[in-house]
Parts: sequence; structure tokens; C-alpha cells
Amino acid sequence: MLVNFNTLPETSRVWIYQANRSFTQTEIEEICSKLDAFIENWTAHGSDLHSGYEIKYKRFIVIGLNQNLNIATGCSIDASVHFIKQLEKDYNVDLMDKMNVSYKQGEFIAYKTLSDFRKMAKDKAVSKNTIVFNNLVANKAEYIENWEVPASESWHNRFVK
Repeated sequence: MLVNFNTLPETSRVWIYQANRSFTQTEIEEICSKLDAFIENWTAHGSDLHSGYEIKYKRFIVIGLNQNLNIATGCSIDASVHFIKQLEKDYNVDLMDKMNVSYKQGEFIAYKTLSDFRKMAKDKAVSKNTIVFNNLVANKAEYIENWEVPASESWHNRFVK
């Protein structure tokens, strides 16, 4: 069951998929339509999953699930992964690689491989104050509080001194 992302409780589980490029406005509209259809029909053992989503910075797809009502099962998680992989094919974009890093560069979002980010940190091109996106957050509360943080407050801190 599709619900407004903002109405999901803070304990809701979140999955964040970062794109290796920005989506166009047309792509965002199409992806939203596909997300609406997928989430409206997303179930776990026949029970509706109360879920919502948002697309941030034309680059991140964030899906939230109210697990107080129904918990995602292996099959329902597999269905969501299959859906995301189909988006990758449809838009020729990488959404599943968790080993790449997105960070703010002024008003822009930069995307680098982990090895490139590590080299940039070594070369002082990024610092402990660089705002990074911690896509490993587990729930909506963490997403709100700890998704956009200085590198020193994220798993990225091992690269910046």
C-alpha cells in the first residue's frame, strides 16, 4: 500500500539506492510512476506493505517501509531488488553498487568510486568536513539524522584524517 513517505514512522526501515548520475526530470516522473505502481502492489505473504518513497537530489531513490504493520520477507525484498534492477536496465544507470561514494561539492552531488574517494582524501581534495551520504542507515530516523553528515561522522571517516 502506497503511503506518503513523510507519514511513515521514524522506525520504518529504509533502503537507499544511489544513482551514478542524475536523473532527468522526465526520468524522475517515469520512475515515480513506476514506484507508485510497484509499491501499491508490494506485499509480504499476501499482506500489503505500507511503504512510501522519495527521490532526493535527482539521484537517490529512498524506499521506506512501516514494519510496525508488516515486515518485509525474503520474497518481498527480492521483489524490490528485482524492481530496482529493472530500473537500472530501463535507464542505463547503476543503483545497486554500495561501494561508490556520493558527496556534496558545493550545491552539486559528486559520485566517485571508493578508490577515487580514498585517493581524493589522501590528496586532501575531500576532508573530514565534506558532506557525504551514508546510505547504510537502517531506518527513517537515522535517514533524517545521519544520512547527510560530515565524513568524520560516517563510515567514510576511515579515509579522511
